[in-house]
Amino acid sequence: MPWYLYLALKQLFPTGKKFPFFTAISVLGVALGVALLVISTSVMGGFGYEIRRMIVDTQGEVQVRGEGLIADAAGLQARLATVPGVVATTPFAEGVVQIKFENKAVIPAMQGIDINRVSLVVPLERFIRVGRLDDLDDDSIILSSKLALSLGARIGSRVEIYSPLLLEKLKNDEVLLPRELRVVGIFEVGHQQLDSSVVLVTLRAMQELYGLGAAIHGVNVKIAPKLDADVVATRINGALPPAAQARARSWMEANQDFLFILQLEKNMIFFLLTFIIIVSAFSVTSSLLISVVRKTREIGLLGALGARPMQVAACFCFQGLLIGATGTVAGLGLGLGTLHFRNELVAAFTRLTASEEVLVRFYQFSQLPAHTAPGDVGLIVACSVVISTLAGLLPAWRAARLKPVEALRNE
Repeated sequence: MPWYLYLALKQLFPTGKKFPFFTAISVLGVALGVALLVISTSVMGGFGYEIRRMIVDTQGEVQVRGEGLIADAAGLQARLATVPGVVATTPFAEGVVQIKFENKAVIPAMQGIDINRVSLVVPLERFIRVGRLDDLDDDSIILSSKLALSLGARIGSRVEIYSPLLLEKLKNDEVLLPRELRVVGIFEVGHQQLDSSVVLVTLRAMQELYGLGAAIHGVNVKIAPKLDADVVATRINGALPPAAQARARSWMEANQDFLFILQLEKNMIFFLLTFIIIVSAFSVTSSLLISVVRKTREIGLLGALGARPMQVAACFCFQGLLIGATGTVAGLGLGLGTLHFRNELVAAFTRLTASEEVLVRFYQFSQLPAHTAPGDVGLIVACSVVISTLAGLLPAWRAARLKPVEALRNE
């Protein structure tokens, strides 16, 4: 090991002494900055990751929607099956209805699904908490968890469904009684909005409630693993004739504005919290400058013994690098440890402030999500180490400019 690197180690961590105060403060500043960056980027990344997962798990990677109703659902699915990269398809119809149970009413979004094909595209079975997806038929319904709780409905309850078709019939002086469906399941995705405003019925039941006949609103598409959803959507649009009056969009295109906002928030938080590391870098600079002033005579002695200015400068630059590396490792440990216990910490905080319902209502998640991307960690580590190393440049430059004769005269 070169002497100037060995000397840098000894100055930061003297043998036989406790952890030096200035070194501890410098390392702690970097560690806190890194920990905050890891926690904030992981939590923001968790929100984005969970939302992306929920979109794909409930809608598929690509969705084909018609400009109006799609009359030839079978023909559209057959054409989609010929597109390279398409693994499976499932039709759907959707709309808004009113559900009434024991004098309680809600107005959720209802989605009609093809029981025989939906599992090929989206894993709905994973979200069924009570009952089974296989029990769903034309005379039954599956409620979301929060909606079932607000209605007080449970497995076996019979709910009344009022659709816009009833109003259309009344305009023509016709009377259409509400449809009565039996609750056979309750699902929970983990997102507050989905868990409080969505119900599932069979495709045929939805077509009857809305008077669609055999028409559908769209088709959800599952693509082959590792394929880009935008590429497959482009292929589908190229294969669809103009007469189809339908267009395919990837889940990213369909939600691009929302995903852009999420990414923008994550980038802004990263940018702002980087200043914490920059502030800690000033403490590194000040402690190293104090070290240069205190060790002026020793630096002069090194010059008198033949040390070149670049070697003296390398000694202090290496101290900044060591402080940055040590603080980064400590910050990663602190940040990842906090993320591991994040839900317990949030639960304790919300209990103290009595804000559990507020957290769920505004952040839309039952638990605080986190997703630590390797690229984010690499960027944090690089920024931390580079900024800390640069913090040693000013003290290194000052030490390199000291002339041995003047330094040895210093009192």
